[in-house]
Amino acid sequence: MPTSSTDPRDPQRRPRRSLSARDRAEGWEDPAGDLGKYSSRWRSRVRFVLQRVLFRGLVRANVTQTVIVHRRVRSVRGPFVMVANHTSHLDAPMLAQGLPWAQARFLSTGVAADYFFRLWYKRWFVRWMFNAYPIDRDGSRKNAGTSRRLLRAGVPILVFPEGGRQSTGRIEDFKPGAAALASGVGVPVIPAAIIGGYEAMPKGRSWPVKGRPPVGVVFGEPITAEDGESVAEYMQRIRSRVQGLYDENYEKILGTATPHAGGQEENA
Repeated sequence: MPTSSTDPRDPQRRPRRSLSARDRAEGWEDPAGDLGKYSSRWRSRVRFVLQRVLFRGLVRANVTQTVIVHRRVRSVRGPFVMVANHTSHLDAPMLAQGLPWAQARFLSTGVAADYFFRLWYKRWFVRWMFNAYPIDRDGSRKNAGTSRRLLRAGVPILVFPEGGRQSTGRIEDFKPGAAALASGVGVPVIPAAIIGGYEAMPKGRSWPVKGRPPVGVVFGEPITAEDGESVAEYMQRIRSRVQGLYDENYEKILGTATPHAGGQEENA
């Protein structure tokens, strides 16, 4: 009976090269064990129906949705890190629905383990709807390293680096973890801006305001870390790109000039 080789020189054991990674990237390996479900094709088919048929109808019945996708987003293959501002509970479904399916079908969203994974029905919902994985907020580090293992297994991830939903409508500082992951594994970042999510469903509301308020999702040109660029510098560049997408498209989507242009300078 044949056995699998553990020799890393064996071509069958080498990581597959990531088409989206830079030349210095590590590539990615076939998912194994519990990671297999995150790249399951039959699960992605179920998710397509949930996200793009059932839930899309619910979203469109309650908000007026606009989606703008940079043409180079469609050329990304393999794992990537999507980085977006976090305005409301509308964000994850709108990002998942707006991203082209070729890039979105295995997109995995990190969610708070203490809120979404303790009760079975919440866990079931986020796993099937968003291909979600747990993130520790209590310092336990029980799920530490999951984001990196997913990327190394070829699974793209969605990160909200503000660490929580906005409470003022302004884009807050970004924590550096997403930049460290992307540069460390060697995959691109797709910057994305949610516009109008805070106005439509501010923190504390469980449902959008009446009148189908406008909400937009803008996916920007993928970027990669530059040679010699520190994690902090890379994260700052990513944040500036997200802020730029937000400012450039705010009036187009909401019909008024942004009251928070240059948000980082105001937060300084």
